Amino acid sequence: MRTTIALLCLFAAWSMASAEEEPIFASKPELLQEKGAGEGPVWHKELGLLTSGDNHIYRRDRDGKVSVHLQDAGSNGLLFKKDGSLVFCDAERRRVCLIDGSQKMSVLTDKYNGQRYNQPNDLTVDSKGRIYFSDPCYGDRSKMEMTDAAGKKVEGVYRIDPDGKVTRVIGREVNRPNGLTITADEKTLFVADNNNDEVGGARKLWRFDLQADGGVDLKSQKLVHDWGKTRGPDGMKLDAKDRLFVAAGLNKPNPPAEIQDKPTAGVYVFSPDGKLLDFAPIPRDETTNVAFGGDDGKTLFVTAGGSLWSIKVNTPGK
Repeated sequence: MRTTIALLCLFAAWSMASAEEEPIFASKPELLQEKGAGEGPVWHKELGLLTSGDNHIYRRDRDGKVSVHLQDAGSNGLLFKKDGSLVFCDAERRRVCLIDGSQKMSVLTDKYNGQRYNQPNDLTVDSKGRIYFSDPCYGDRSKMEMTDAAGKKVEGVYRIDPDGKVTRVIGREVNRPNGLTITADEKTLFVADNNNDEVGGARKLWRFDLQADGGVDLKSQKLVHDWGKTRGPDGMKLDAKDRLFVAAGLNKPNPPAEIQDKPTAGVYVFSPDGKLLDFAPIPRDETTNVAFGGDDGKTLFVTAGGSLWSIKVNTPGK
């Protein structure tokens, strides 16, 4: 009997070890389309995949047919809420918008404290329907209005509550926020800090403790990874094991701000505690965002330089 129990325990331990050793990626990257996928991939079980590109929102249906879903959207980050409504960052018009089930569009927010946003970029949502979005400013900075209480320019992170109230949850603690996501237990907020315009700008991934009321504990800020002198982190998503899939890097130097001695563009995978677990290179500049999709959630869609790629994974997205 003791021998049998010992063997069962040994088998259980072996099984757990085998499961932990299962590869993260189950295929090499496959090119799906050459244009229309600059940013913001998001999966819908009926529509298929939506992406931002060429100032429009594109749709790649379940059969692979590509069409314009919303013309002149000016969009970047996209997400679907539980009720099926589509929320998107309209970077062109400096606002965050929503399209409901009847295809009616409304503006969720276009100003904070009377100041226009910079370029709403990416967004995530929690179980209470609170939307978090980043507001960096890339390129021309002459039209920036957003400042803090001291009058200093801010590229921050904001939260939109279900009642429409907007709160700045992160300010000058980051240099230039980009992608962001919330863990399944809603206790952690990851923020990409990617100032790729300036020499010495941040190319970092941060984690913050998220509070039950939707606030961010700014003192909890912790560095997860620093990309140094290449292009920093952009969009990101979590899988069902809370592993973080981050789009980042460049394959060709872009001096003077972005220089490196080897190709770095692709998808970086980190454990919940910040350990780099794997890397899937994408042969395009630049890798901008990722999204899980497919009926089983085991297809990772990757946007890179306007092109769209897919990689099979062994664990579905969150």
